[in-house]
Amino acid sequence: MGSRSALDQVLSRLTRQGVIRRLAPGLYHYPRINPRLGGILNPLPDAVARAVARKTDSRVVSSGALAANALGLSTQVPAQLIYLTDGPPRKIRIGAQTLHFRYAAPRTMAVSGRTSAIVFQALRYLGQEGVTDSVVRKLSRTLSGKDKKTLGRDITHAVGWMRPILRRIVEDTGDT
Repeated sequence: MGSRSALDQVLSRLTRQGVIRRLAPGLYHYPRINPRLGGILNPLPDAVARAVARKTDSRVVSSGALAANALGLSTQVPAQLIYLTDGPPRKIRIGAQTLHFRYAAPRTMAVSGRTSAIVFQALRYLGQEGVTDSVVRKLSRTLSGKDKKTLGRDITHAVGWMRPILRRIVEDTGDT
């Protein structure tokens, strides 16, 4: 494609022209403009997290509060967007938001990229006492048959107290 300096020059030129926007070193996005507000829309945090994972050849998983909110188990929007990773820890600022990437143990990352990882993190956030029958019913209704099947295979990666809860979610047909 060209030398490193030539690529740097092209990226710099495209950034100055507003064609692309630099989020972090080596991380760019195509800005979209909201026609009603007339301003540039920031990229979705999950899309940025996936891009960072591709760039660093690592895996990322939404942390507990973020996962619980994504699954509809919590109405609170987390103040900090925290992602767990097996790559390097870092912070990326996107407008007024900061994405925090924190190192996680390999066991935590074993099912990353699958719905199981989000469910595990959400349950960990709620805690053993916070997982009620209504949470189990909600997850059972929310997850598709394919997601439940995957969750059933991934139960072995969950901590001990979660396993009976996960079995209930997988076995619930949602008829009740």
